[in-house]
Amino acid sequence: MVGRDSFIAVYIMADRMRGTLYIGVTSDLIRRVWEHREGVLPGFTKRYGLKRLVWHESFEDMSNAIQREKSLKRWPRQWKINLIERENPHWDDLYAGII
Repeated sequence: MVGRDSFIAVYIMADRMRGTLYIGVTSDLIRRVWEHREGVLPGFTKRYGLKRLVWHESFEDMSNAIQREKSLKRWPRQWKINLIERENPHWDDLYAGII
């Protein structure tokens, strides 16, 4: 089992239900989502106000996580929406559940 602070995550941020999506990968999901929420780094998520963590998946190594991230980015938008809604049908912000 991977320790809570040592797992790699692929995640999806959104501004609202079925809104703009951002897919990322990180070795520190709590810190990275906090950065998105607070808008501390310039870029896509800050520009479009993507502050809601709507989906995430854990990996034990970065290479598998990056492969998954790249795969998801190639998916059609509807597939991404279906992925989110299978686990999070109301598009709740999952941040509170990871901290």
